[in-house]
This record gives sequence, C-alpha cells and structure tokens, in this order.
Amino acid sequence: MSEADYEKLAEQIAQLPVDDVLAGTASTLASIAYARLGAGDREQAKRAIDALAAIVPLLEEAGLKRDFGAALANLQVAFATNAAG
Repeated sequence: MSEADYEKLAEQIAQLPVDDVLAGTASTLASIAYARLGAGDREQAKRAIDALAAIVPLLEEAGLKRDFGAALANLQVAFATNAAG
C-alpha cells in the first residue's frame, strides 16, 4: 500500500460513526457467542458474551441498545441453560 492509500484509508476511518463500529462489533460478538455455545466452547462463548455486555451500554441509538440488549439477554440465558444441561 502506498502512503496515499494509507492516508485515504485513515480519512475513511475518521468518517465512521463510532456507533456503527460498535454495532458491527456487537453483531460479530453475538454471532461468535452463539456459534461457540453451539460448539460447546463455553470459555470462548463467555468471553464473547462478556465483551458484548461491555459494548451494549455504550450504544447511543435506542433501537440498537434494545436489540443488542435482547440478544445479550438471550445469550446469557442460553449460556446458563447450557451450564445446567
């Protein structure tokens, strides 16, 4: 990558709304947590759930906070149920 390419990429990154990045990260973490629970990898599932729990309160858009909060609650229940089962 050339210096101009790096500068262009830096400009594009600077334009990204933080909530968009947080939402994308939350979505990825939720997907990983569900997949890890399904695979029986409780340690990695818990790490993803804990990371999601840290991100949800940082979301500013009410709809995102509600949706990812619901996903987090579902994951927490699935994790607890998985431990009991």
